[in-house]
Amino acid sequence: MQNIKSPAAFFDTLEEMPNPFKNSVTTLSHLIEDAPADALTDYQYASEFIFSYRGSPDTFSTYRREIEHFLHWCWIVAKKSLNQILREDIENYVEFAKQPPATWIGKKNVARFLQRNGERVPNKQWRPYVSPGGEYVKSQAAIQSLFSVLSSYFNFLIQENYISANPVSQIRQKSKFIRKQQSQGKIRRLSPLQWEFVVDAAESLAKQDPAGHERTLFVMNALYAMYLRISELVETNRWQPQMGHFQPDQEGNWWFITVGKGNKEREISVSDAMLEALKCYRLSRGLPALPAPGESSPLVHKTRGKGGITSTRQIRGIVQTCFDLAAEKMRKEGFIEDADRLGTATVHWLRHTGISDDVKHRPREHVRDDAGHGSSAITDRYIDVERAERHATARHKIIR
Repeated sequence: MQNIKSPAAFFDTLEEMPNPFKNSVTTLSHLIEDAPADALTDYQYASEFIFSYRGSPDTFSTYRREIEHFLHWCWIVAKKSLNQILREDIENYVEFAKQPPATWIGKKNVARFLQRNGERVPNKQWRPYVSPGGEYVKSQAAIQSLFSVLSSYFNFLIQENYISANPVSQIRQKSKFIRKQQSQGKIRRLSPLQWEFVVDAAESLAKQDPAGHERTLFVMNALYAMYLRISELVETNRWQPQMGHFQPDQEGNWWFITVGKGNKEREISVSDAMLEALKCYRLSRGLPALPAPGESSPLVHKTRGKGGITSTRQIRGIVQTCFDLAAEKMRKEGFIEDADRLGTATVHWLRHTGISDDVKHRPREHVRDDAGHGSSAITDRYIDVERAERHATARHKIIR
């Protein structure tokens, strides 16, 4: 099992994926050899299903990942088409996904496809799974996502009359794969020390090269101070973040209008510090310090060409640069464990960090509304008071 050749990426990025409703695939020879008989039909339905979620970059990425991983297993390991999959196949796949072959695990994220001679071709360096340490461990949240997406996908196939039953729903004891937790999982975020080094790294880049990295500093500040999701910084077919979305009210208070998860619009209160960060960023771009009403300038501009950033990968690259520089400096100063933990951080941790820091001194209802949480119960997860108190009462327990 460990020597199975790693498969190619089956589906392109949100920006590059062709519309499957207009461009049907006629061959899979460039993606896989010896595909099952109905693989082409599998692929067509999978493409249509994934493409239907293009309105949300995060949802699109999640569905693409889960469907792609499953098709890899179906065609290469089980050597079955989707219309042959049974309940026991799903169970076997879950066990496979928890410990995929070493040849399928990459140590860093790379581009799925490369541009060559005007065509998009699979990147041979890409791997389905990524783990910096080389050992892949599937989290409980990831297993839940697997079940959720596949169940939704099989229901879609039933509606398309391609299959007759949902094998995921036939699994009666999902609990043997998903552990129940006593309480909500710990929020993943940066420590105060880690955030200090990260923002210092961004500020250093901006000082060394204002024209190139004031954008970097602005992105880091926006993700932390306004709790933005990465998808709220990039242009999509449903959302084009612009400078004009920073707006003052009649009292002179500034707000940022964004469209987030679930296509919900919300107003985010802009702090004085965030407003100053916006001014510095705009001045570096040759713009007036504050945006004019209705200004259509892109919020996060491309470094080459016109318009705003359209790929979340570019935002991830900006953030990863700061994480890497911060970790390097932390190691030099002796903070080895903190640097190692920072190595596992993702962009979304900045949103969690900003919310967690603010909920300590702002009314939770205010943080809830700025974060776009559906209820205060979600915001309460960021409050560590009870956890801290529970640990404090246990600290001096005597063993003997």
